[in-house]
Amino acid sequence: MTAIPPGRTRRATLVSAICALVVTGVGLTGCSSEDPDAGTNGVGKLTPEKIQAKTRAAAVSAGAVRLSGTVVAGGSTYKLDMRLKDDGGTGSVTAEGAAFELLRIGEQLYLKADTAFWDPEGGEGDAAAGKLDGKYVKVPEGDPSYKRFSGFTDKDVLLDSLLTLHGTLKNDGRHEQSGVRTVRITGDQGSGGTLDVSLEGKPYPLRLVRGGDAGTLTFSAWGEDFALNEPKKSETVDYGQQLPTS
Repeated sequence: MTAIPPGRTRRATLVSAICALVVTGVGLTGCSSEDPDAGTNGVGKLTPEKIQAKTRAAAVSAGAVRLSGTVVAGGSTYKLDMRLKDDGGTGSVTAEGAAFELLRIGEQLYLKADTAFWDPEGGEGDAAAGKLDGKYVKVPEGDPSYKRFSGFTDKDVLLDSLLTLHGTLKNDGRHEQSGVRTVRITGDQGSGGTLDVSLEGKPYPLRLVRGGDAGTLTFSAWGEDFALNEPKKSETVDYGQQLPTS
């Protein structure tokens, strides 16, 4: 049996004694060899700028995502629940008390809403609004509404505009979102927004609080594909070159 050198024995005894002080509440640190980044994807060790770059790259490369929450833009608040992928998206939008559904497959955009959406003033005998009630209406690409509404179904457009923090970036430590460990980065100490990035698996963004009280969004189902199905002809109305206006 190989003898342990006396010096090594004394060092081991000293380390044990110091660590015992921690247990009894003296408050010394450094005795644990546990790595806080063990089992993570490692982005927590990076600078805030690199974390932001990594999460944007992961988001862009993902084939699909579910986005839900609120966005404040142009003086209006939009409540979103959208599933998005590279060739389209589907989901619901609520704005100023009016709710509607969107479906985009390739370049074809459909909008589905009730009579109150098409005729917010509640005018009597509005035959057009009645015909559109609960139907998928093809939105012509030349209609002013096309660009406005199609943006809600465009994964790249939405992520590019949303996943940006403003001001000086800082690391706000470790947090958790829906049971997933995250690292949080902030812009101008939160006034420029905060973003929680997953420390598990790919560094996807999981929660965004936009700066200037411009809304809060959560991201989930990253990379989970879903079907985009054309509505039945009996459920579809082709209104022509321009949608009706109230």
